[in-house]
Amino acid sequence: MDYQKLFSEIAVESKKVEAIGEVASYIPELRNVDPDKFGIHLATLDKQNYGLGDYNERFSIQSIAKVLSLTLAFELEEGELWKRVGVEPSGTPFNSLVQLEYENGIPRNPLINAGALVICDVLVSRLKNPKQEFIEFIRNISGISSIDYCDRIAESEKLTSYRNAALINLMKAYGNITNDIQVVLDFYFNLCSIEMSCKELTHAFLFLAANGANPVTGERVVNVSKSKRINAIMQLCGFYDEAGEFAFKVGLPGKSGVGGGIMAIHPGNYSIAVWSPRLNSKGNSHKGMKILEFLTTVTEASIF
Repeated sequence: MDYQKLFSEIAVESKKVEAIGEVASYIPELRNVDPDKFGIHLATLDKQNYGLGDYNERFSIQSIAKVLSLTLAFELEEGELWKRVGVEPSGTPFNSLVQLEYENGIPRNPLINAGALVICDVLVSRLKNPKQEFIEFIRNISGISSIDYCDRIAESEKLTSYRNAALINLMKAYGNITNDIQVVLDFYFNLCSIEMSCKELTHAFLFLAANGANPVTGERVVNVSKSKRINAIMQLCGFYDEAGEFAFKVGLPGKSGVGGGIMAIHPGNYSIAVWSPRLNSKGNSHKGMKILEFLTTVTEASIF
């Protein structure tokens, strides 16, 4: 694949995409992000790197971090994890209460807010210092020691956390949250506040393109079976109630965040991250979705 030529074509295509959508203004700190920022970076298993635009600029990765917390919790809990959270697409908004009550406090999957809160509860139980150990986990798999939480964004999340508070209290009532609610919420807000660039994201997620092994160090993050399952969950559940649309048009497992980022994996080949803060009505980056659709259409290469 001539990725250099591909990125030249993406540079042209990106200028054609309409500036549709708004930033995630319900989180006060995200209102201040320039909506016209755009970055994309691709990292291959044979250590090639290609970037365009603002790919070195850090942004709030938000729900993309849920894949990494799932990875760590799955490694710690093994199959016991699925007694507390499912693996089915939700078909409802990422912060829906209706489905959660109907299903007795068991979230549909680990990538919606309720499911991610259960994952946070698992990590609070299993780790001595959850926040420190989780960020060290990300630093280790990415090889980037400067990745960190953003206190300002975490506090902003906390100030507007009514819906997440409702979700976790409902699950606590059903017995699916074991730790103190405020402790779990604090961890969750920090998890969502992590800032990374497109380039850093591709390096942090490259293990999922390499059957669970870090392609740089050779160190195994998860086994082959877990890597396949995490990719499957991203394929089915990574874009809230737009997951089917992303699978149909892009054909890669991935995860979005309301900071405007999208992370996607082509197993055996590469990881790719796109950042464009304008969100569509489903909470996914409008431009990011369009560019990834263009990429897999031009290359005629997806997982299908």
